[in-house]
Amino acid sequence: MAPSTPEVWRPEDTDPPVPEAPGSEIFRPDILDEIEKKIEEMSKKLSVLSLDIHAHPELKFEETRTHDVLTSFMSDQGFIVEKHYLLPTAWLATYKHGQDGGRTIGVNSEMDALPGVGHACGHNLIAISGVAVACAMKAVLERFDISATIQLLGTPAEEGGGGKIQLLEKGAYKDMAACLMCHPAPGPKGSVSLSGSLAIQQLVVEYFGHTAHAALSPWEGINALDAAVLAYNNISALRQQLKPTTRVHGIFEGKDWAANVIPDYAKYHCYIRAPNVTELEDVLERVLPCFPAAAQATGCQHKITLSEKFADIHQNKALGEEVARIVKSRYGGIDFVWGIAHASTDFGNITYALPSLHPGFAIPTVLNGGNHTRDFAAAAATPTAHQACLDVSKALAATGIRVLIDDEYFAEVKKTFEERQKF
Repeated sequence: MAPSTPEVWRPEDTDPPVPEAPGSEIFRPDILDEIEKKIEEMSKKLSVLSLDIHAHPELKFEETRTHDVLTSFMSDQGFIVEKHYLLPTAWLATYKHGQDGGRTIGVNSEMDALPGVGHACGHNLIAISGVAVACAMKAVLERFDISATIQLLGTPAEEGGGGKIQLLEKGAYKDMAACLMCHPAPGPKGSVSLSGSLAIQQLVVEYFGHTAHAALSPWEGINALDAAVLAYNNISALRQQLKPTTRVHGIFEGKDWAANVIPDYAKYHCYIRAPNVTELEDVLERVLPCFPAAAQATGCQHKITLSEKFADIHQNKALGEEVARIVKSRYGGIDFVWGIAHASTDFGNITYALPSLHPGFAIPTVLNGGNHTRDFAAAAATPTAHQACLDVSKALAATGIRVLIDDEYFAEVKKTFEERQKF
């Protein structure tokens, strides 16, 4: 989920915004105080949990150890835990208070890492943020005797696997009135970002040719690698006519390649991104012909496999405004530029299905050390990143409680969602 912008924030660049007076414009400051107390009490345990996940990175749909660590932790916190919920490494932790269970608020914890660079997108922080938000809201329900239900969903395979989309299709989100999560990224010091993200279509193109001795009789071969390279170059030629907000990128993968053998198989992994689903369809229509053209030119056969689309994020305006009030009052500032504006996430599909919020939060990084780099993986294990994660979690927990207890506010959340769906 790497941002495409080359600039990376450095600590000396920007001082945090001057906060407003404590408690100003905050709905129920007493509730926020309780949330802060609970999360700070848990800080050390959450840090141990985060660093444990960070030290044992697991790839998409292979998060077996992380699944066990998180479900054990949530059981210890008094939640009813369903292991292997709908998907092998997904899980659901539920806490219900009161006779009728009230309204249900959803929270997401991501778990997966990246090949070769580990937790270079900071999913260890996303995991503990979900835990912190859920546990803080549980403390509030108990302290103030509020009837409501909390569902913390452990979501596998955000990095290319679309785990949340599969969970959505299987009904994991059906009871949630709203869903909340967050994501680390570079950005101005002390800031929380309410930027959106790009829609993405992932696809795989396979080319099938015929082997031959590359020196003795190359004319007997049909070169699948040449087909993949031509497809790559076709897209490169197309880029001049694409909008600056579009992203098309990918890699090659081979099988049994040798320098003196004409390759009879090549796989092209291609990602196509655009600001929204509608524009994505337009770009896809232009990119797709690049693949059969390469096959025809080289004499190869080809096969195109399209994955599930990741939609752009529809940040719920009412939810975002509440988080912004809390953050500006106590923790820092709000921006609409940084975060994961030029990346993509399967949470985008969730924001199309129900009122949702996915703010970014800034953690300290070195120059050119943004998401999906080893430097960012290192940054995700720092005390500064941990505190930034806890601060945004406090704001999310307070917002979630307001969804549960303020009918007028929840009506505005739903209205905002419905209006956004019209375009």
